[in-house]
Amino acid sequence: MADQELSASEREQGARFAPKFDAAGLLTAVVVDAVSAQVLVVAHMNHEALEKTLASGRVHFWSRSRKALWLKGETSGHFLNVEEVLVDCDQDALVIRARAEGPTCHTGARSCFYRRVDGDGESAVLVKVKT
Repeated sequence: MADQELSASEREQGARFAPKFDAAGLLTAVVVDAVSAQVLVVAHMNHEALEKTLASGRVHFWSRSRKALWLKGETSGHFLNVEEVLVDCDQDALVIRARAEGPTCHTGARSCFYRRVDGDGESAVLVKVKT
């Protein structure tokens, strides 16, 4: 795994995994439930978080606010166990299919996406999310 300069064709069509981190050294990771495909959480990974995720099979992130690496579930016990990692066409974002050991959101919700923006664009409505 290396963030190497590749041609557009190599990056988009080739078999080499060469994640393209942004100027802050991050890429976006969208974690979805491996069974239901429900979006659980969107966060960021740096090189170390990605390496630890791939090596351990448990999702790690980089906290932009705390400026620290964190293992999802480290304090709560609600780990995200990796089933599959997909990389987008230009290798700057990931979709991680995972099995959650309990709620994913720090609020206790199954997913961090438990509100729907109302049609007027002025309010967010709680959504009943299947578990």
